[in-house]
Amino acid sequence: MLPVKTELNGKNKYYLYYQAFDEPSGLRGDLCPVSISYADSPNGPWTHGGDKVIPFGKEGEWDHKATHDPQPLVHDGKIYVYYKAAYNKWPDNRSNYAVGHGLAIAEDPLGPYKKHSLNPVMQSGHETTYWPYKGGVATLAIKDGNERETIQYAEDGVNFKMASSVSLTPTAAAPFAPDAFTDTKDGRGFTWGLSHFVNAGSPGKGYTIIGRFDCDLSLDYDEPAFKNTGVWHKPEVYFAQGMGSINQHPEGRNIKKDE
Repeated sequence: MLPVKTELNGKNKYYLYYQAFDEPSGLRGDLCPVSISYADSPNGPWTHGGDKVIPFGKEGEWDHKATHDPQPLVHDGKIYVYYKAAYNKWPDNRSNYAVGHGLAIAEDPLGPYKKHSLNPVMQSGHETTYWPYKGGVATLAIKDGNERETIQYAEDGVNFKMASSVSLTPTAAAPFAPDAFTDTKDGRGFTWGLSHFVNAGSPGKGYTIIGRFDCDLSLDYDEPAFKNTGVWHKPEVYFAQGMGSINQHPEGRNIKKDE
């Protein structure tokens, strides 16, 4: 996460919210609760501010194994930290799982944080992408869930409702919203941000890249081309997906290889 600058409670500091692994990634899963560090400058030096400030939930709860992707905002004089948990995933259900977003609120950037009673406040969207908009909070639900590829809005930052459907959403979007930490009552939105692609390169030579994306999610900008949700892909985009291990029978039914 990029460092957050806020003067909340008279503390003119930069705060860095991040997911800190309890163990090396890949052993049993992404076990990494939210931790915080702070500094007088984004260049550091950084002081450790606390481990597990947004701890895992109790065994069996929706966030009992993860509190990922912390995204802080200053809203109504408090720190709102949205976070993600992939649940119904442990210990071995790695491909068929649900993703939800929770909200934890504190008076002080270092906590203590209290999880909202309505968590998870979002049931869709693989990454947390939230920003101040007008008097409330907006979010872009990306990739996962029944309400994926939608923009949603909540006046109270909690009870989100769909406002629009969108196409060609950025992956792991990090919007540049200058008023995210100002406790604004007139959020202006944003026009660009960074996106994290994990599938660049070719098979066997893959790598990740950070790229810029542009959009019109701002009250101060009007680009009609960005408001067109009909994105036309070339035929090769569809054909490149392949059929995996499925063989297609000439009559149109799927058959096993040994039939």
